[in-house]
Amino acid sequence: MKYEIIVVGGGHAGCEAALASARLGHKTLLVTSNIKNIADMPCNPSIGGPAKGIVVREIDALGGEMGRNADKGALQTKMLNTKKGPAVQALRFQADKIIYPKEMLKTLQSTKNLEIKESMVEDLIVNNNKIEGIILENEEKILSSAVILTTGTYLKAMVLTGSKKKPSGPHGEKESKFLSDNLRKLGFTIKRLKTGTPQRIDKNSIDYSKAQEEKGDKTPHTFSFDNIVYRKPEDQISCYLIYTTPKTHEIIKEHLKESSMYGGYVEGVGPRYCPSIEDKVVRFSDKERHQLFLEPESLYYDDIYLQGFSTSMPNEIQDLMVHSLPGLEHAKILKYGYAIEYDAIDSKQLKRSLETKIIENLYTAGQINGTSGYEEAAGQGLIAGINASLKLEGKEPLILKRNESYIGVLIDDLVTKGVKDPYRLLTSRAEYRLLLRNDNADLRLRDYGYQIGLIDEQRYQAFCEKRNHIKELTEKLKNNRITPKKGINSYLESIPSTPLKDGISLYDLLKRPEITFDHIKHFIELDYTKEEEEQVEINVKYEGYIKKANKEAEKMLALEEKKIPEDIDYEVIPNLASEARQKLAEIRPTTIGQASRISGVNPADISILMVYLRKNG
Repeated sequence: MKYEIIVVGGGHAGCEAALASARLGHKTLLVTSNIKNIADMPCNPSIGGPAKGIVVREIDALGGEMGRNADKGALQTKMLNTKKGPAVQALRFQADKIIYPKEMLKTLQSTKNLEIKESMVEDLIVNNNKIEGIILENEEKILSSAVILTTGTYLKAMVLTGSKKKPSGPHGEKESKFLSDNLRKLGFTIKRLKTGTPQRIDKNSIDYSKAQEEKGDKTPHTFSFDNIVYRKPEDQISCYLIYTTPKTHEIIKEHLKESSMYGGYVEGVGPRYCPSIEDKVVRFSDKERHQLFLEPESLYYDDIYLQGFSTSMPNEIQDLMVHSLPGLEHAKILKYGYAIEYDAIDSKQLKRSLETKIIENLYTAGQINGTSGYEEAAGQGLIAGINASLKLEGKEPLILKRNESYIGVLIDDLVTKGVKDPYRLLTSRAEYRLLLRNDNADLRLRDYGYQIGLIDEQRYQAFCEKRNHIKELTEKLKNNRITPKKGINSYLESIPSTPLKDGISLYDLLKRPEITFDHIKHFIELDYTKEEEEQVEINVKYEGYIKKANKEAEKMLALEEKKIPEDIDYEVIPNLASEARQKLAEIRPTTIGQASRISGVNPADISILMVYLRKNG
């Protein structure tokens, strides 16, 4: 039997890729080693966070599933950084580890054009550098026109605790033994990366009186623009905050050489922005303590996730470490922390469509590309599923720009700069983050989702109505003025806000930092949703900054429009620096904009390249 698209791996990237291709009408097969682990959350029980939460909103805007699914399994919801500006605000949900995968599997099984097969893929069928299918561990061959690899941490996976090494995927699952070796034979550069996870604690063995309760927001939140709230704020589950102690640090320092990392047992490079607790103690030795969170994993079992305490220490040392923490003196450890190593490819061997440069119609997404995190994986999976479908339809790929989405920033960073350690999205990676906000993901991307075919007419019309209301409300504020009458000035003084000397539009009044829409409603009757009002308020208050960011983005877009031929020979371009020549030949950027972001290519090299392109048409 032949399929149009085969997706290898049932994690967050694989689910989004398979759903996208099937929903776009392509006969799709999802191959996973264990159907029970589809959409599994092997590490933290959360979706979202700084930058990552905006990615989930972008996935929803494009027609992906992660946001809707996270809403269904939310245990607690929070908007982060509310005391800061809108550019860094993002949602973070505690997600139920039973509900989330259960609901995702239900969605997959009810989707037309999509089949699920339980097996391990160990090789690819390639002919003339073009993918033709996969080979399973039992040597069964399955043909397809395109393949998307979303193998997570399973490629030659090795679990480490102390000096012990065990070939295994997360949860003791069987690892993929041969696929990465076969990718190497095809010409891919293979890297060794590492991540880790902390202990799970029996909730009934914790003394919560020694911890600080962390409740969810009183305002309901949803990742999806469908705005369906499945758990009311008053029904949310609390998390708890504790800190490491001097005793904790003493234990770690005393037994440092017994950890996998500091004992020299680790080959892979670990995540810089999500270090183990022993790494924190060593790298930030000036800190007296580190914060940890006690997070519930599910309503259906008693495991508490010890956020921030990832380790590869031997189990007996983990006992000492955990029992040194406040409230955990008598804690029962249900599952010990561990490090896991795995193979990944060099992401510079990818096009911006996530198709590999080496094998035509072969796409990769998620941790195989060197990223960390459920959200980064899901975003890549969605784009890979979309672009594999568009390629089979003879259409141009969807390439999201850096000023359009965090997903665009993520993919551009991967293919242009590559990774040395597992890549994590941060707001600081986005130079246009004021444009890439949590509140406006649908305004940025929903048109794409509709044009591609992942957003249906009903959802699109609801979006169009919202967009029209935002324009209408903006015009109302500009066209309605107030004058310095006694009653008006008395109200402004009560806020307090400076009384008027001349007439002013409500639009300009809203620019004042202390004025909100609640104050504006004192002067005019309005009937708009909170989302619509929020959008207008941000646009008004940050108008100058947004215009400046858009102006900067226009300069970048002008460089993105200057295309570089695929067959360009950098060796014949005179005066290019040798490092620039090597980097350009390796990455083969498709635009001058992308070329300018390559490390080692300086402005003089870009000028030389542009002159050469102009001379040669």
